[in-house]
Amino acid sequence: METTSLIALSGQSSLARQMDIVANNIANMNTHGFKNEKVMFVEHLVKSQGGDKIRPAKLSYVRDIATMTDMSPGQMEKTGNPFDLAITNEGFFVIQTKDGERYTRNGRFQLDDGGQIVTQTGDPLVSSGGAPFFLSPEDTEVTISRDGTVATNNGELGKIRLVTFENPQSLERFANGLFASKVAPTDVENPEISQGTLEGSNIKPILEMAKLIEVSRKYDSVRKFITREDERMRNMIKEMGTA
Repeated sequence: METTSLIALSGQSSLARQMDIVANNIANMNTHGFKNEKVMFVEHLVKSQGGDKIRPAKLSYVRDIATMTDMSPGQMEKTGNPFDLAITNEGFFVIQTKDGERYTRNGRFQLDDGGQIVTQTGDPLVSSGGAPFFLSPEDTEVTISRDGTVATNNGELGKIRLVTFENPQSLERFANGLFASKVAPTDVENPEISQGTLEGSNIKPILEMAKLIEVSRKYDSVRKFITREDERMRNMIKEMGTA
């Protein structure tokens, strides 16, 4: 049924989705390696069935169809921690989780009780050979070269694996800055890693806050319109019932 309420509802639904995305961006503005997410909309135009005009007005329905991830790099921050790593070019770190391989730009790693290099949630970083990195108590002076080679005073332990994807927009987003892919990745030929550095999120807080305020106002405006339209329809039905 063609009504102004349905048109307004389509817009409200899309605004609610956009508000959730913007709020999540703001919540992760201090998450290392986090990538800004945006909503993509599609507009459907249909001819109005009402009125006597030769050229009926077109009605616009809005629908959110997907989200797009901004893969631009975040600001680099020097920390001096040997297990803080930043990818200064393309690529993702490979993380082994209980659900399979995941990919991230968040290079905040640490050593667990077993000497593994792991993420903040305890998932191991994967080497180019497909195995995790293990350090013994005698391994000190940890150095990670620009090409990702991990070495200590006792020699080299392996090379960090970095991968890329033909279409990064196909990556599925998970919590803790992780991504998953149904398509096999490609290894980066010339990795560029900076030790003692972290990549920040690429969120611009002021712009996201302004966007959240704008979307919230639009959502509230549509909500009020739907409420008024509902009251108008109710009053019209009552008047027709007493005629």
